[in-house]
Amino acid sequence: MDANHRRLMREGAGIMKALVTGGAGFIGSHVADSLIAMGYDVVILDDLSGGFIENVPSEACLVKGSVTDPVLVNKVFKDHSFDTVFHLAAYAAEGLSHFIRRYNYQTNLVGSCNLINAAVNAGTVKCFVFTSSIAVYGAGQTPMTETMTPKPEDPYGISKYAVELDLEAARHMFGLNYVIFRPHNVYGERQNIADPYRNVIGIFMRQALAGEPMTLFGDGNQTRAFTHIDDVAPAIAASALREDAYNRVFNIGADKPYSVNELADCVAQALGIECRKQYLPGRNEVLHAFSDHSRVRDHFGDCIRGVSLQDGLGRMAAWVRRAEKHSIQGFTGIEVWKNMPPKWALLAGKHDEKQV
Repeated sequence: MDANHRRLMREGAGIMKALVTGGAGFIGSHVADSLIAMGYDVVILDDLSGGFIENVPSEACLVKGSVTDPVLVNKVFKDHSFDTVFHLAAYAAEGLSHFIRRYNYQTNLVGSCNLINAAVNAGTVKCFVFTSSIAVYGAGQTPMTETMTPKPEDPYGISKYAVELDLEAARHMFGLNYVIFRPHNVYGERQNIADPYRNVIGIFMRQALAGEPMTLFGDGNQTRAFTHIDDVAPAIAASALREDAYNRVFNIGADKPYSVNELADCVAQALGIECRKQYLPGRNEVLHAFSDHSRVRDHFGDCIRGVSLQDGLGRMAAWVRRAEKHSIQGFTGIEVWKNMPPKWALLAGKHDEKQV
């Protein structure tokens, strides 16, 4: 239990109550675990569109539904007196967001606004913790630092940055404190490896275990710093009890970047199989993305364990081999087909590549 939380308990604050949106998902379920370990009473709001019921901690109360439903959101806040909101629900597919713009903004931006409205109206929420993304930075800004001016290049990054700006506006108007995290390339146990559009490590593991080559867009020289979940979830969970972190933005993730080519080699090694690669046409994406983490280490250094890529992949590989398998499903609500990568188009139901 966090030392500050113990102090609050001694001072008679009682059990802290938290709403975790997306708590059946990958990062959200780990944050919920951390909160429960700290003594929080946790309510999870999740529509199970990207998460799974088996991820929900048994100690948490699950409300099945979407943040895009303002009536439900308001009811959840009316039924519970939340001290903190941990907002992790999102459809986090940067590349696909170009082709599902309306869905992206409805889910990631309008859904967030529903929560902010409810948090302000409730009057009990001391802090709103939001997981944004380094997608807000755009291209050509490495290493990314929190003092840079964001220049997002895809609808996903735009929606995340818009929520950040809205939280700042809500703080000025209503006094709602926030903490914003910008994680990047998070992987680990409970990640949805059946998602064909995001989470490259999960995609590589699924392909390799099925005897298929790992697919790389372009030449595979794009670089990212891959972050194990144990270096992200504890800091997010601790943030609402650290008032020196209020109304600040934090990059959070691993420091060492790897090329996607190197990543494929490491995944194969973790699985103990031969590395086979298939190169597909490049797509419109940021080529090099890694960030500076000085600020988050200053505030949350005790929560960051520094899991190496090799160790983290080993843990995830062991989990993947024993985890329940889920079938791959292409996104069926494509709004724009132009310039879509052919493989994605086929998954989404466009059976003639010449039409793409």
